[in-house]
Amino acid sequence: MSDSTTKGFGWLDIIRLGLVQASIGAIVMLGTSLLNRLMVVEYGLAAAIPAGLVAWHYAVQLSRPVWGQGSDRGRRRTPWIHFGMAVLGLGALVAVDATVLIDSNRTLAIVMGVLGFTMIGAGVGAAGTSLLALLASGVAPARRAAAAAVTWIMMVAGIIVAAGTAGALLDPFSPRRLALVASGVVGVALLVTILALLRVERRALAPVADKDKGSVLDIREALREILGEPSARRFTLFIFVSMLAYSMQDLILEPFAGLVFAMTPGESTQLSGMQHGGVLAGMVVAGIGGSAFAGRMPGELRSWIAFGCLGSALSLVGLALGARTGLGWPLVPNVFLLGFFNGVFAVAAIGAMMGLAGEGERTREGVRMGVWGAAQAIAFGLGGLVGALGVDFTRRAVAQDAAAFELIFCLEGGLFIAAAWLSFKVSNSRQASGVEIAQS
Repeated sequence: MSDSTTKGFGWLDIIRLGLVQASIGAIVMLGTSLLNRLMVVEYGLAAAIPAGLVAWHYAVQLSRPVWGQGSDRGRRRTPWIHFGMAVLGLGALVAVDATVLIDSNRTLAIVMGVLGFTMIGAGVGAAGTSLLALLASGVAPARRAAAAAVTWIMMVAGIIVAAGTAGALLDPFSPRRLALVASGVVGVALLVTILALLRVERRALAPVADKDKGSVLDIREALREILGEPSARRFTLFIFVSMLAYSMQDLILEPFAGLVFAMTPGESTQLSGMQHGGVLAGMVVAGIGGSAFAGRMPGELRSWIAFGCLGSALSLVGLALGARTGLGWPLVPNVFLLGFFNGVFAVAAIGAMMGLAGEGERTREGVRMGVWGAAQAIAFGLGGLVGALGVDFTRRAVAQDAAAFELIFCLEGGLFIAAAWLSFKVSNSRQASGVEIAQS
C-alpha cells in the first residue's frame, strides 16, 4: 500500500530531496573518513578502534525497519527526516569531542566515541530510511532510475564538497579548529535539510488518511509479511549479496595498487578518484537510460541491474588477471570500468527498490525500505572487513601478494554473478505474483 498522491514529485522536488541526501553524506564523512584518519595519525590510536566504530555505526542501522515503521505511522515523513538529521549531527559532534579527549582521557574518549557513532548510525537510519520511503511514495515509475541517480550523485557531491572544504579549513590542525570546522559542516547540513524539505511533502503528496495510518502493521507482523513474499525475500538477499560484493574492494584497492603495481600513495589516491569518477559516469548513464526505457520496456531496470553486476564481475576478473600480469596491465582503465559498472548497478538497484517498496499488501514504504536498508548496512559493514581480512589471511598463507588479491577479486566477481542471477529471480517472483492476483 502506498500513500495517495495529489501530484507527485517533479524534477525540482527530486533535486531538493537530493540535497538532503548530500547533507547526510557530508555529516557521515566526518565520522567515517575525517575522524578515522585523525584518530590513527594525529592521536595514535590503533587502526582497529576507528574501524570498529565505523562497523558499529553500520550495526546500529539494523534498526532501520523500526524507523521506517515509525514514519509509516506518521501523517508525514518530513519530521522523521528532521529528527534523524538532528541525531546524526549531534552524534558527529559527540564523536568529534571524543576524538579531542583521546590524549587526556582515553577511556572516556572511547566511551563517548561509541555513543557518538551509535547516534550517527541511528540518525542515518532514521533520516535515510524516511527519505527513501518519501521518494518511493512520490516518484513516478518512469522517473525512479533518474531520481536514484540524482540523489546518489548529489550524495557523492556532498561528500566531496564537505571533505574538500573541511580539509582546506583544518590546516594547521588544532582541536579548536576541528571543533569549529565540524560544527560548521553539521550546521550547514542541517540548514540545507530544513530549507530543502520546506513544503515539499505537503505540496506534492496528500497526507496519509487516518484509516491508513491506523492500518500500519506491528513491526513483527510487517517483517513476517515482507520476508514471506518471495519477491521481497529474494530482493533482500539480492541487496545483501550485491552490496557485499560492492564494498569488498573498498579497503584493498589502494593497497593492491601499491603492493602489486608499486604505485605511490598519491598515485593510488588518484586511482581511487578514477574509480569514483567511473561510479558517477555509470550513475548518469543508468539514470538516463533506465528512465528513458522504463515506460516502454517492462523489466528494464532488471536488465540494467544485470548489466551492472555482470560488467562489475568482468572488471574484477580483469583486476585478477592484472594481479597475475603485473605492471603491463592497463590498471587505470580497468578500475574506471569497475566504477562505471558499479554505478550502473547501484542506481538501477535503488530504482527497483523504490518500485518494490510500494507493492506490499499491507506494509508500506517505510518498513520495507528499512528492511532493505538494514540488509545493505550489514553488507557494507561485512564487505570491507571480509575483503581486508581475506587478503591478509591469504597473503600469510601463500606468501604472495598478487595471488592473495587475485583470489579476493575472483570471489567478489562471483558474488556479482550471483547477484545478477538473484535479480532475475526477483523479477520472476513478481511476474508470478501478478499472475496469481489476476487469476484470483
